[in-house]
Amino acid sequence: MKKAQLKNRITAANKEQKADLVIRHASIVNVFTKTLTTGDVAISDGVIVGIGDYEGSEEIDATGKFIAPGLIDAHVHIESSMVTPQQFSQVVLPHGVTTVITDPHEIANVSGTAGLEFMLKDAQQAMLDIKMMLPSCVPATPFENAGARLSAEDLMPFVGRDSVLGLAEVMDFPAVLQGDDAMLDKLLLSRQIDGHAAGLTDNDINVYGTAGILTDHECVTKEEMTARIERGLYVMLREGSVAKDLHAVLEGVTEQNAQRCLFCTDDKHLDDLIEEGSVDHNVRTAIRYGINPITAISMATLNAAQCFGLHQKGAIAPGYDADFVLLDNLENFTIAEVYKGGQLAAKDGRYAGSVQEESETSTVRETVRIAELSADKLQIPMGTNTSAHVIGINPNKLITQHLIEEVPVADGMFVSNPASGHLKIAVIERHRATGNIGLGIVKGLGLQNGAIATTVAHDSHNIIEVGTNDEDMLAAIRALQELQGGLAVVQNGQVLASLSLPIAGLMSDEPFATVYEQLKTIDKSLLQIGAPTHFNAFLTLSFLSLPVIPHLKLTDRGLFDVASFRHISVSVPVHDTIQPSGND
Repeated sequence: MKKAQLKNRITAANKEQKADLVIRHASIVNVFTKTLTTGDVAISDGVIVGIGDYEGSEEIDATGKFIAPGLIDAHVHIESSMVTPQQFSQVVLPHGVTTVITDPHEIANVSGTAGLEFMLKDAQQAMLDIKMMLPSCVPATPFENAGARLSAEDLMPFVGRDSVLGLAEVMDFPAVLQGDDAMLDKLLLSRQIDGHAAGLTDNDINVYGTAGILTDHECVTKEEMTARIERGLYVMLREGSVAKDLHAVLEGVTEQNAQRCLFCTDDKHLDDLIEEGSVDHNVRTAIRYGINPITAISMATLNAAQCFGLHQKGAIAPGYDADFVLLDNLENFTIAEVYKGGQLAAKDGRYAGSVQEESETSTVRETVRIAELSADKLQIPMGTNTSAHVIGINPNKLITQHLIEEVPVADGMFVSNPASGHLKIAVIERHRATGNIGLGIVKGLGLQNGAIATTVAHDSHNIIEVGTNDEDMLAAIRALQELQGGLAVVQNGQVLASLSLPIAGLMSDEPFATVYEQLKTIDKSLLQIGAPTHFNAFLTLSFLSLPVIPHLKLTDRGLFDVASFRHISVSVPVHDTIQPSGND
């Protein structure tokens, strides 16, 4: 900040000159005292300069309304919306979100530092305040092949940039536990470190805290939440498109521990963001669950700001950024208008800010490179065995079941059978055309015919697909090759619907409204092949390659047992004594 700017703000605060903008007669949501207070809110140079009796060059009568801080999404992967940061900004600002903390590890796993640079540059053009955490695990584990590998040395040039806050979710817990040198180098890059503590024990959390890790967004029970808060971590209560953990974890929130609780979406699809909302949905859900409205708002504002050291965000108070929402109703968190830096950003649910030119994307295109494929490479040999390790789907959960079941076999090979629910699943390496193909069996995805495939496959983002027959699976892969990334639905060898994601195979270069309509066409095609309606088949599929979430997953190197942290065979010999897990 320049001296002249500071002087201007002080002059306005001291009422020696009119403020740029004054919001009159609104009830102020005070997140410090957890009360409603009154007074004019004066704004100059995009900053709140006073509360009291002020005059402004522009004045807004907000009688009957409530003014609350702009919301902060404490952990989000923008790429999961399948649109660019600028387009994402236009989607979430109408939902009252004025700041997000993003981890661009999705694009980093595909395009490395070029992906980080793209996200940073495009984010600078957005009205939304986009803060970045540097990806700590690219690739997420040594058990899969990603498109890049980022060391502490690779990340160092990004440290210290204004929009970079720290180190993103540390998913490779064994590396932390073992004091791996490469992981230690990354941990020493920053004092602000996010965690990823899925399935960790209390002692594991001790190790996390000792390593300087401050947060966790993987809690799925109130007991896990309590254990983390007792050990000093912030807990992010997550509600995304697949991981819907909010209700379960809200059971553990009290007035005594709420100050250590934040809200996040983690991974949320564009259609869900548009129709349901971002962390505004978390706030409304918390209020309906019985959380005091101002406490719920504090969790989405001040708590997140304090966690990440954003000292000028998260409150309606002098010296704080003029990021705020005007609410028609506090109990329902009904948003009338959204302001970013004192400028109108959204009104009546529509984006009202400026639109900038889209960023150059040439460095993050043409990322789908696969070896020649044929049906014989999609075969799962069973020999004389008919028992197999099977990935069991838990609808709307990231955690899968590790099942051991009798599966359909013909001529010594597994065959998909929609009647029994057993379908073939494949992960095809798509970054360097290595020819790696991981094969497995999944139960619970519910397709009745055809195949679906996508290049959105957390976290290494190889091609992942599931199908009822090999021919449609091959056709789906070819469709993704032609699109250079995206989603495809195939039936009888024909592409019923597709969505092109040419930016790293993860994001569209189209406006969000266009992408939204294309997603609706995808949804219709899923119904045509008999996909379930109580959860999203594509979203669920995209997380089945994530080997840091229990219990059984699939990478391009094969079937992965998270409990033992090793690859295992699909077929189960008669003498195999491995016990399944995650079947509660």
